[in-house]
Amino acid sequence: MSDAPEPTIYEQVGGHDFFTSLVAEFYRGVASDPVLLPMYPHNELEAASERLQMFLEQYWGGPGTYGERRGHPRLRMRHAPFPVDEVARDHWLALMRGALDAQHLSPELDETLWKYFVMAAMSMVNTDNPAMRDLPQS
Repeated sequence: MSDAPEPTIYEQVGGHDFFTSLVAEFYRGVASDPVLLPMYPHNELEAASERLQMFLEQYWGGPGTYGERRGHPRLRMRHAPFPVDEVARDHWLALMRGALDAQHLSPELDETLWKYFVMAAMSMVNTDNPAMRDLPQS
């Protein structure tokens, strides 16, 4: 019987390089998405990409850089200023599904990550009014 700990999801998927590729692919889609792109302040995609990558790496067992730089994730609080309806959620999920597919994970790892992404996206919905997306962000 081995005393070695089970490898983390972070390690199983390939660590930093995997998350770099996943997040880059996701944000390539965001850059041209008519629903999601307007939610990002001007010139914020690079910073948002870095934050998402740090968060995902930490969440899945990698370095704790996100927590060190930004504290507790508080995802709902951090997303509260942005009107996220079901349409935005579905756009986010479609882009993340494409980014995840591009990584060619084993079915088991893919399912593990995908279940998390669906749960997270569902929990970010904070309005049922699609017209709210057209309001200026403060």
